[in-house]
Amino acid sequence: MFTIGEFKGNMVISIKQNESDRFGVTFGLTKAKLILDHIEDIRKFYEENKEKIQRRTKPAA
Repeated sequence: MFTIGEFKGNMVISIKQNESDRFGVTFGLTKAKLILDHIEDIRKFYEENKEKIQRRTKPAA
């Protein structure tokens, strides 16, 4: 899920996993360009390290 907005007069995109996600990622056009220029590096980083992800789970009620 994503939304396009504005921060201090600049366009930004906010990305979340779902609507209830409290935290996401927000960035503007300059960082978007940097991400796109390095998408393969980001993909490689993720693939080489994805087993180290610590999933957050809700405690049993």
